[in-house]
Amino acid sequence: MRRLHAPGLLIIVGLIALAPIGTAIAKSGPLNVDVSQRHLNESEEAIAINPTNPSNIVIVTNVGHAEAGLTAGMFEAVSFDRGATWSRKLIGNHDILGDACCDPTLSFDEFGNLFMSYLFEAENQVPIALSTDGGLNFTVIAKVVAPPQGTPTKTSGDNRGLFRFVDQPTITAAEGEVWVVFNAGGPMFATGAAVTGFGQVGSFFQGEVVPGTNNCTYGDVAIGPAGQVMQVCTLTESGQGGGRLFVSVDPDGLGPANFGNRVFVAETHVGGFDFIPAQSDRSIDAEPGLAWDRTGGRHNGRVYAAYTKEMQNESDNTDIFVRFSDDNGATWSQGVRVNDDPTVNSQFLPKIALDQTTGNIATVWYDARRDLGTGGSGDTDGIPNDDAQFWGAFSTDGGASFGPNIQISAGTSNSHDSGNGIDYGDYSGLAFFGGVAHPAWSDNSNSTGDNPDGALHQLDIYTTALRPA
Repeated sequence: MRRLHAPGLLIIVGLIALAPIGTAIAKSGPLNVDVSQRHLNESEEAIAINPTNPSNIVIVTNVGHAEAGLTAGMFEAVSFDRGATWSRKLIGNHDILGDACCDPTLSFDEFGNLFMSYLFEAENQVPIALSTDGGLNFTVIAKVVAPPQGTPTKTSGDNRGLFRFVDQPTITAAEGEVWVVFNAGGPMFATGAAVTGFGQVGSFFQGEVVPGTNNCTYGDVAIGPAGQVMQVCTLTESGQGGGRLFVSVDPDGLGPANFGNRVFVAETHVGGFDFIPAQSDRSIDAEPGLAWDRTGGRHNGRVYAAYTKEMQNESDNTDIFVRFSDDNGATWSQGVRVNDDPTVNSQFLPKIALDQTTGNIATVWYDARRDLGTGGSGDTDGIPNDDAQFWGAFSTDGGASFGPNIQISAGTSNSHDSGNGIDYGDYSGLAFFGGVAHPAWSDNSNSTGDNPDGALHQLDIYTTALRPA
């Protein structure tokens, strides 16, 4: 269990008054906004844009529990003006959401329903919550538990040993469906429900073990234009080397078929605990992500996979790659290197998102390219490759190539200085809709001047708005 977090619960604490956006900006970069502006650490960001009202953006993240004297809770920020102002509160701190620990994941659907999943503090079940007011309030609509042994419907594999722990759920909603996939203590486990309209969500089926996913974890899930569902995961869940990505597809979503046999995608040389200088406490995994084109456009039906690859095992030279498939994951293109730097430094924790209004894709990641240990804007301590900025790139040609990389963060961060036991966490956040990408990342540079802990101390959550060139 690499990614066990301190136990936690979800409770809503209180709404903070709307706050103006930050004022600092890199000389040639995007405007950065410190969304959280609170003491102590926030990390592992989920962000979602409401397609029925793109002015509505929601971010939910982990918070440091022990350091804050909390037994549970997550941070939430909600905007109804495209990120110009934000309301802020703690949720899951023993409120209607229960005792939330961590690992938030968010998804708006085409009706404007906002779905959220996360982990409880110490319970081997995964809650699913729904908001119909743009993220201001949530209600738990399901709790996913291990099905009885021998359950025949939509279940494959042996249920014995399931839910020894649960980890890193991912939720996605589209095409009249909502799905959750997570590591169930060994294999990946999936369940879904039908969505027929605003606030109209059916019951989640009992769930199924995805075949061939023992010791395969830290993945993602996506829904295709015909309602088919794909999950990706990383084999294995531990170790510093190795690392292979596999996908599995349920061809009819909520229909009678199950997930099929796994299909190999790529070697990563990144294990489940691959320690690099910029993540010296937490380590990294390949953190694969999926994005499926449902636009009806030129690349309709193309599914993309982003991941981290270590160029030589234990070299700390990690890069971000993207591949795509036009046949529901049966075969995959060659990998395209997204980061365009000439260094052998680390790029890690990628996130990919597809704009369903244009078909363009965005990828973001943490990047140590400017930390050569020789001072300057990318180096905080004279040690090479342990500081990071946040970078990104767009593809407007169906993943065949990526444009020039963009330094998204105005400042340089050092996660070890934060005292956050999980460094930057296991993942970053990204949403892309209507031609505008909104990343979310952990940052202790204090580039905006409004982190109450100052520079190179605790991590706040930052965001910005980006458009393809």
